[in-house]
Amino acid sequence: MANMTSSDRAQYERPDLSAPDRTMRVRNRRPVIAYTAVAILVLAALLYAVAWGIHGWAQALVLGVLLITGIGLMIAVSPRRRV
Repeated sequence: MANMTSSDRAQYERPDLSAPDRTMRVRNRRPVIAYTAVAILVLAALLYAVAWGIHGWAQALVLGVLLITGIGLMIAVSPRRRV
């Protein structure tokens, strides 16, 4: 890779065009918008319950570590992650 030009490298690293398309395609966007709105409301209610349920710095620390671990897991299993 060291002796390649930028255009050679771009040609080598391009996504395979024969791979299946995994984007979400819908004809009617109304159910997707409704689901997103309901999911945001549920998430807000859960965040509110968590905020009122924390008693002390130790519980906040545990919650923070769990959140960081979850974010790390999402990064680790991401299909677009480069090795």
